[in-house]
Amino acid sequence: MVYRVSIYLLGMLVNFFGVALLIKATLGAGFWTALFVGLSDQLGFTVGIWYALFQFLFIFANGWLMKQKPEPRAIIPLVLESLILDFWLEVVFHDFTLLQAPFLLQVGALTLGITLSAIGVGIYILPALPRAPVDQLFLAIASRFTLSLRLSQTLVALTTSTSALLIGGPVGLGTAAGVLFAGPIIQLTYSRAYPYYYLIHPRYKKRYELAL
Repeated sequence: MVYRVSIYLLGMLVNFFGVALLIKATLGAGFWTALFVGLSDQLGFTVGIWYALFQFLFIFANGWLMKQKPEPRAIIPLVLESLILDFWLEVVFHDFTLLQAPFLLQVGALTLGITLSAIGVGIYILPALPRAPVDQLFLAIASRFTLSLRLSQTLVALTTSTSALLIGGPVGLGTAAGVLFAGPIIQLTYSRAYPYYYLIHPRYKKRYELAL
């Protein structure tokens, strides 16, 4: 369990380091993050608090969409991720911004942010521990309304991005790039890391051999 939790937390740390870097690049954040940053700028509270509030609501929304009881274990990633997000934004990167930096440097930070964020997600889903409610939202919507996962994700992305834009959130190049490239990077990271995840832990050596 210690091994699984360590990989779980490592993935979250890498993911939200990338999210924070993407925000600080000032060329547009991911669609959810853009909404939370916009709410933070307009109404106060930290980005992590808004993240936690929406995730809490999604626990019940997912339960309703899936016609089942809300998943109480979703509280675990909700708390962890909101704290980690605020750690990167409010502690590590509190006085850091690339607003006045050369455009190429901003693009570099944006690219690195999207890449690290997606790699972090690919790592964090390896141990199969509870996932954040927002990660289940696409599945719940697709299941309830008989949609493809791609269409479900696209509808959520468009709705969230539009909402973020209306309240002054940082919607821009980074938002579009995240929608286009995050998914393939997550899939690549997960598929490449999966066999090594079991190789490192001696208990799962046989499963690693099967994965190959």
